[in-house]
Amino acid sequence: MSKFGTAIILAGGKSSRMGFDKQFLKIKERRVMDIVISKLKKEFNEIIVVTNKPEYYIGFGDKIVSDIIKEMGPLSGLHVGLKNSSSKYAYFIACDMPNISIEYIRYMKKKMQEREQEPQACVTKFGNWIEAFNSFYSKDLYYGIEKHLQENKRSVNSFLQKSDTLYIEEDDARRFSPKWEMFINLNTRDELDDYIRNYSNI
Repeated sequence: MSKFGTAIILAGGKSSRMGFDKQFLKIKERRVMDIVISKLKKEFNEIIVVTNKPEYYIGFGDKIVSDIIKEMGPLSGLHVGLKNSSSKYAYFIACDMPNISIEYIRYMKKKMQEREQEPQACVTKFGNWIEAFNSFYSKDLYYGIEKHLQENKRSVNSFLQKSDTLYIEEDDARRFSPKWEMFINLNTRDELDDYIRNYSNI
């Protein structure tokens, strides 16, 4: 089993503010999903897409999986992603987060390896909040997440609070992304237009 070979893209969510399913977002006729995958392949040899519409990925070259525990939000995506990961740690990103920083991914891996006891997750803080994605999670968390979901708990934050989580402080993360662009979600058409104007060449 490799240590950091897997990246997982969550392509779920209701996309209510965008007005259409965000996993089909396009920029200059290119799907944002394809942009995300292309960037991730520079660092990872296994790409997994978690989607509840697998029929739209027939013939797709990477692994496609769907939630096992339905209607429980992003934590369900973490659950099935870790189940299918071939690596000890998997990097998770959402399909509407195209500003991927390979340098920051490598920084997180370095911090995890430097720690005397390897953490179960590596997550970035934003003030008192956390950024659940652009983060690493250990395959060892699979059963703990399953239990959390079975107790009808769906918060990633509450789960991480009872896990051995390595938190990257906001000031450290901003050295790689001063405007916090690597955590931008394209939730609305205005945010999509802003991305096209300012970040589409990143």
